[in-house]
Amino acid sequence: MRATIIHAPGDIRVEEVPDPEIRHPTDAIIRTEATCVCGTDLWSYRGIHPVAAPQPIGHEYIGVVEEVGSEVATLRPGQFVIGSFVASDNECEHCRGGYHSACRRRELVTGCQAELVRIPLADGTLVALPEQPGRELYPGLLAVSDVMGTGWYAAVAAEVRPGAVVAVVGDGAVGLCGVIAAKELGAQRIIVMSRNPERQRLALGFGATDLVAERGAAGIAAVRELTAGSGAGSVLECVGTGESLQQALGIVRPGGNIGFVGLPAGVDISGRQLFHSHAGVRGGMAPVRRFLPDLIDRVLGGIIDPGLVFDLVTPLDNVAEAYRAMDARQATKVYLQP
Repeated sequence: MRATIIHAPGDIRVEEVPDPEIRHPTDAIIRTEATCVCGTDLWSYRGIHPVAAPQPIGHEYIGVVEEVGSEVATLRPGQFVIGSFVASDNECEHCRGGYHSACRRRELVTGCQAELVRIPLADGTLVALPEQPGRELYPGLLAVSDVMGTGWYAAVAAEVRPGAVVAVVGDGAVGLCGVIAAKELGAQRIIVMSRNPERQRLALGFGATDLVAERGAAGIAAVRELTAGSGAGSVLECVGTGESLQQALGIVRPGGNIGFVGLPAGVDISGRQLFHSHAGVRGGMAPVRRFLPDLIDRVLGGIIDPGLVFDLVTPLDNVAEAYRAMDARQATKVYLQP
């Protein structure tokens, strides 16, 4: 099969590799109908996360079941499925508590920018649709496998409630999906920190009410001015840098909450700063599996359309160009067709 392999920072290639095989009786093999490039993939592409040897990459996928292991009970070949980037059994106490990404048997799913993917713990990880969806729904369903689920978790972790004032730090795909989530959860006001005109347009279409282009102290002052000096009760931190988290801490009101879902890089938080902020901070690797059934229904019902975050569509063979476009911020998120 063809698969995307990262050899070194900036070196992405599509190569012929052996087809995946069932390794454990709880595995499934799916044929990917669509996959994409994630902002977190760029950490390896940029050399922030070391690449010690050539390895498969990608963790977002929708597809059709090709084969199942002998202990897989709820899936059969031919079903259209969506899964999380973390394989989970959906049974342990962490999963039952809604934190599937902390499953006691968890495995990270990778190598999804390929024609075929092995999914561990298939019964717990994959959600089968009742029938094959139309291709026009593929982008929205693919977004659910990560960025929409992560944006939704950011809003849940930040305790967005009806009537809430929400601020979103980060205008990438996760931040934009966070706007969708905040709107769906009843936020009255949604302030998005963005200076990119196309992303601003999307944010407003998704339900944002205010845009702030400033950063740092100026950005904090702008949000404070918009909120009569109080700050936002719920802040969605969707980047993961030290600067973005400081931005979130600067704009959250005392007693407010920060949903921290950006994969951290260079983040160093002072305990004293947290102590004096009176803010709650919750987040981590998003338990996307927890939200899949609900989000799938919202996409199938036409209630939300997170697939609009894909602004570049390209064949898998052009994946190197997809990475270059996202690295240069010429694309928000790239949809790959195997």
